[in-house]
Amino acid sequence: MKGMEIAEGYWWKYGAPLIEQKFDDYKERIAAGLVGDGSDCFGFDDEISRDHDWGPGFCLWLTKQDYQKIGKKLDEELKKLPTEFEGIEARKVSDQGGDRVGVFEIGGFYRRFIGLDRIPASNREWRAIPEGNLAVCTNGKVFTDPLKEFTSFREALKRFYPEDVRLKKIASRCMTIAQSGQYNFMRCAKRSEYVAAQYSETQFLADTISLIFLLNKRYKPFYKWMHRAMSELPILGEVTQGLLLEIVTTREGDLMESLYDKKSRLIEKICANIIDELRKERLSDSPSDFLLHHGPIVQSKIKDLELKNLDVMLE
Repeated sequence: MKGMEIAEGYWWKYGAPLIEQKFDDYKERIAAGLVGDGSDCFGFDDEISRDHDWGPGFCLWLTKQDYQKIGKKLDEELKKLPTEFEGIEARKVSDQGGDRVGVFEIGGFYRRFIGLDRIPASNREWRAIPEGNLAVCTNGKVFTDPLKEFTSFREALKRFYPEDVRLKKIASRCMTIAQSGQYNFMRCAKRSEYVAAQYSETQFLADTISLIFLLNKRYKPFYKWMHRAMSELPILGEVTQGLLLEIVTTREGDLMESLYDKKSRLIEKICANIIDELRKERLSDSPSDFLLHHGPIVQSKIKDLELKNLDVMLE
């Protein structure tokens, strides 16, 4: 069983009856689900994941007023529930994972990840939030939310960045992808600066994945999961995922082209796909095959003058 399936089954077997029996006056005000840190919240958990912070458990989210009234008591009752479920052993909690399940005040839950107990109100506030944190607090599944307060906050975040912020990030990624992949990678390799070439390749991988998520209007998760999560993205997700994997797994062999030439060819193919998509979405009309030339055009479409006037490389 996957962690999410366990969490939902555990909620309906033990959590929901607990609320019904001991907190009946609040049963239409409590949201339940599993959202946050952990591979199980992304659906990426496997046998390896089971060594820590995995197993029966769920989150309960309350308004500030309700949390002040019943939060402590509700938490105490949760701790009395059976720790095993359907043959699954009790959750193994690490030193860093003690607050992944349990009772939370809605504003406090989101503040932990985005630094705010409300939706960001400006482009500056949006840009200050680490993207991985936005991925974390909008992942997982809400099992029930009669009041809809937790879900309304969640859905507002899931609508993604304001368009000007998205464009600024896309423009910057165009620049850094071109710089690391199309320009510096082969220059470093030709100079036998192999560590620098490897760093350029890694930077290219990271920024390319970031850009594909931005094109799909989806938050990029923690680096350990970002490549795996690409398969779910309809715009260039699966094809780019495969090309990136080919870059990192290709080896020197009896090929007419060298290892670095082959990697460079794959890099150019990825950039060509991105450029085609930028043109398709009318984010750029440049005929250039160098992604660096597309960044300023994307940035020129920003309406917020403060963002528009920033160095195109910055983000």
